[in-house]
Amino acid sequence: MEQSTIKLSKKIKNDLRKQMNHPRETYETVITRLLKNTQEDDTLSKATIKNIEDGVADIKAGCVYTSEQVKKKLGLK
Repeated sequence: MEQSTIKLSKKIKNDLRKQMNHPRETYETVITRLLKNTQEDDTLSKATIKNIEDGVADIKAGCVYTSEQVKKKLGLK
């Protein structure tokens, strides 16, 4: 494995230290885990994509109500 040295501010180093699962965990492991979690968070599931597409289709079909319309229908102010 090729190793490199990177320069970190004290704040970033402290932030990384706070993310450690145990005191002997390496910074590389912490960074790898954080990157993996970020990449997973950015991926939408098929169900989420379908829900978004259904919502857009409802909007285009006019099957939506404004907040005011909902309040009026429910008898709210």
